[in-house]
Amino acid sequence: MSEVSLTDWNNFLKEHPEAHLLQTGEWGELKSAFGWEPVRIILDDGTGAQILFRRLPLGLTLAYLPKPAISGQQPALSEVEGSAISAQFWAEVDAVCKKRRAVFLKIELDSWNASPLLQVKGLGVRISLHNIQPPRTILVDLRGTEDDILARMKQKTRYNIRLAAKKGITVRPWDDLPAFHQMMLVTGGRDGFGVHSLEYYQRAYQLFHPTGMAELLVAEFEGTPLAALMVFARGKRAWYVYGASNDQERNRMPTYLLQWEAMRWARSKGAEEYDLWGVPDADEETLEADFTKRSDGLWGVYRFKRGFGGELKRAAQAMDRVYNPLLYRFYEWRMAGRESG
Repeated sequence: MSEVSLTDWNNFLKEHPEAHLLQTGEWGELKSAFGWEPVRIILDDGTGAQILFRRLPLGLTLAYLPKPAISGQQPALSEVEGSAISAQFWAEVDAVCKKRRAVFLKIELDSWNASPLLQVKGLGVRISLHNIQPPRTILVDLRGTEDDILARMKQKTRYNIRLAAKKGITVRPWDDLPAFHQMMLVTGGRDGFGVHSLEYYQRAYQLFHPTGMAELLVAEFEGTPLAALMVFARGKRAWYVYGASNDQERNRMPTYLLQWEAMRWARSKGAEEYDLWGVPDADEETLEADFTKRSDGLWGVYRFKRGFGGELKRAAQAMDRVYNPLLYRFYEWRMAGRESG
């Protein structure tokens, strides 16, 4: 078996409960509505992956393999170096990419720190200078009692969660996607990050919420929405992916209680860790030394996220499997120009 249908892929994932959010069929369908083609492959040895393709001029594509569900056991690829499983899997990935005339395949593994793909003989990957997903994040341990989780937080964050409740903030499920989008626009303008279209958030909600894998939560004061987030959960993991707040009643600390309620929702789904999804890509010493001085980029959110008592983690650096070296060099040149600009 090689390329499979969405139904077959979803059945495959039922046997892989710890596969990453970005490997779900729902995520592939979300991206398919916005310029990507998801291709799912399953091999007879039980390995599989969902690859996303974006069309380029002249019939070419870019390929992206985010957080692949390599196998149920998920061994480090270095542990299966040279094995028939590893060779067969990557040969199939290459075939799918070449069939769609991919210039290169960007790979972001579902692992921390190391880059085991570099140890797979003959794979021909190179370390990429450019990641798609934020490489560094904070993971909050959701195990134990609620008091245990609160005790692991910084005192100020714990205080703000309780203060928000005392000051009349309430949190509930929400389905007002237009209002959420408007709030996202306010936050993006204030904090300097890009915001998806209303249709994007609507599609994400329509795909994930009915499955129980996502919830949109809003923090309110006397019926007025102040902050909202979309949280996702699958298996033992949960992810805080989209969040927003307006500029009203910020002294009531609505975002703190909102995050706490999102963690409580994730626990109700069986999650044991909560991924805060993105902080500046710097080591902990640098982050702690500079977060009071900087507010650009993700620095503003680091000050907030660090208080929830999680562990700073860095994903394995993205890697590129190059099929068209000339056009890949052009891509690197363009990306270097963006960074210098």
